[in-house]
Amino acid sequence: EYTEAAAIAFLFSTAELLEGYSIARARNSITSLMDLAPDTAAVMRNGQECVVPVAELEHNERVFVRPGEKIPIDGTVVGGTSAVDQSPITGESMPVTKNMGDEVFAGTINCEGFLALLATRTASESTVSHIIRMVEEAEENRSSSEQFVRKLARIYTPVVTLLAVGVILIPPLILGAEFDTWFLRGLTLLVIACPCALVISTPVAVISGITSAARNGVLIKGGNHLETLAEVRVVAFDKTGTLTHGKLEVSEIFSLNGQPESEVLRLAGALEQRSQHPIARAIVKRAEGVEFPEVSDFESITGQGARARINGAVLTVGKPELFPGRVSSKLEKFYQEGKTVVLIGNEKELIGGLAVVDTVRKDACESIQAMHRLGVERIVMLTGDNALTARTIARELEVDEFRAGLLPEQKVEAVRELEQTYGRVAMIGDGINDAPALAAASVGIAMGAAGTDAALENADIALMADDLTKLSYLLRLSRISRRVIRQNVWSSILIKFALAVGVFPGLVSLITAIVVGDMGTSLGVTGNALRLAKVRSLQN
Repeated sequence: EYTEAAAIAFLFSTAELLEGYSIARARNSITSLMDLAPDTAAVMRNGQECVVPVAELEHNERVFVRPGEKIPIDGTVVGGTSAVDQSPITGESMPVTKNMGDEVFAGTINCEGFLALLATRTASESTVSHIIRMVEEAEENRSSSEQFVRKLARIYTPVVTLLAVGVILIPPLILGAEFDTWFLRGLTLLVIACPCALVISTPVAVISGITSAARNGVLIKGGNHLETLAEVRVVAFDKTGTLTHGKLEVSEIFSLNGQPESEVLRLAGALEQRSQHPIARAIVKRAEGVEFPEVSDFESITGQGARARINGAVLTVGKPELFPGRVSSKLEKFYQEGKTVVLIGNEKELIGGLAVVDTVRKDACESIQAMHRLGVERIVMLTGDNALTARTIARELEVDEFRAGLLPEQKVEAVRELEQTYGRVAMIGDGINDAPALAAASVGIAMGAAGTDAALENADIALMADDLTKLSYLLRLSRISRRVIRQNVWSSILIKFALAVGVFPGLVSLITAIVVGDMGTSLGVTGNALRLAKVRSLQN
């Protein structure tokens, strides 16, 4: 059967070649990541600007980036202002304005202005290098489906080989059938049973899913996390820095003695400008551009406020507790809204006050609604903040449940309790303060991980940007990945089983076994897996 032998050799080789090509396509995202950062950089050395290989850049070296150029290294802006396209790293759709002191990442694109940077990492330490390393490592971190298929293949292969030997020997020896016919059918069964398609069905889907996520600004640390995420029934959020910006803002200014609100802000800003407290910084930021009066005899009241002399009068700014017996009933409204109130007054009367609040992210409500539509049973907010503030945020975002006043270890207990009650739990936090809760959850997801080594290392999944809309993309990707894996595994098994049954009556030839049972099925499962590359974030 020289023709059959030649056809088998040719078709097997073709199948291997096409499978290799398909897997290479699935890995293209990694190749494109490697190509993100340029090979050279413009630097200042010995008083002169020169071009050097990026691999030779050192810490604190001054690097210049002109409009339209890719940023060669992670660094801090020390000169110039420009809009930077960060989509290759963070997946953000809109360019981000970078000013003095802002951080930039290798591989992002300088859109319009000239930038001078101070290198904060070498090429091998950059964020893009971290991502490449971790995606490559993630491909070795096998999902439960992948582990099952590999175990099955180790049992399946010797069993099928023995079955093929039985098909060759039993009919001729026991039934007196023609040896040549059953020898050929035994070989055909062996070719059909070759587990290539079954073994490749899961890893190619995992590779495709992980690299698709990397292209959309999401780092998944392994196929096991991708698969577990598809089973999540409860999503728990940290509040500060996750559902809210984690930065206080002045929401309202009010007068209590008839003076204009602008005067209340001017006096409060003058008193707070020397303080480093987050509330003080929020007030000074709101008063940006206002001309402050001269301040003397400044005194910081630790944890409560500040006192100083302005225009000869002693003024105090801070918590209502600093003004015993003089607190206005007007403050109750702000307390009910979960806001922090700062009052300003002199020795005789209250002048006015400011309500300060940690503002909710614009994309938080949209993200929570999208997760409910995707079938997440319960959204829970876990916070160390007080119950009034937590209730206000929970009501605004329409979360199903909130737990307030939690210490880090209590967040861990809450996550474990939710897992016992509902099943798989995903925890979303900032990746550093919430590290224990992230580790305790079925899947820990860190936000805003770009440039943050701790977040990249500790989380199961890292969102490179502070973008909550990526969560619904992640859920969709994980569920589509699980569906594709199941389709691949079952189609491989059923096609091979149907062909194997057709071998005994002589309905399936060797060529059919190779074209359909091996090469065709292998290409089918890889092609199906490559569909995952088309799953896009809503912003893209």
